[in-house]
Amino acid sequence: MTAALGPHADFIVASYAAAFVIILAMIAWVWRDYRRQMRILAELERGGITRRSARAASHHGSHHGA
Repeated sequence: MTAALGPHADFIVASYAAAFVIILAMIAWVWRDYRRQMRILAELERGGITRRSARAASHHGSHHGA
């Protein structure tokens, strides 16, 4: 198969392998960061700190009830 890629087959295969590894590493990094941010957000919410969007929704709902 590598013979079909020509004289630069090793470089081509190594480039694709490196790109694959880098993309997997980036996906893992984003996934880990997302989980970390969600954990931090949950800790803040347990401590009584809420998101502005959640406060706006609760305030918005109380105005329409009257």
